[in-house]
Amino acid sequence: MVATASESLAALYLSDETAWLETMADLIARKDLGELDYDNLREYLTDMAIRDRREVLSRLVVLIFHHLKWQFQPAARKPGWQITISEQQSELEMIFESKVLSLHAEDVLSKAYRRAVREAAIETGLPETAFPKQSKFTASEWVALPVPQ
Repeated sequence: MVATASESLAALYLSDETAWLETMADLIARKDLGELDYDNLREYLTDMAIRDRREVLSRLVVLIFHHLKWQFQPAARKPGWQITISEQQSELEMIFESKVLSLHAEDVLSKAYRRAVREAAIETGLPETAFPKQSKFTASEWVALPVPQ
């Protein structure tokens, strides 16, 4: 039994994702759209979008969490918190070059803030009510804040 091109591409997707991606890019470059592995391409692109959105949310939580710790736990401040804030801001700046992901960050900011408050309350031992109920900043503003000194 001879494998069809789509069966071969599906097998390649499972065995070597990078080679499969290169093959998909090559087929698109040649405008050989009939040979594309549409099922796996759809799955891959959907998964990429989910990963990107999850990364935005996660980085916002970490960024806000460290700012809250810095503000509400001054006696325990560590230089590592500043490094983490700077790293998250730098990564989010690059991510925000995508307008879609920048808009997504604004959409999930309240969720990120709630998670950051929950984690800050656990870390500091303070009740969640000790923290502002809502974020004072937009996602873009969090990214642009100066690293605390």
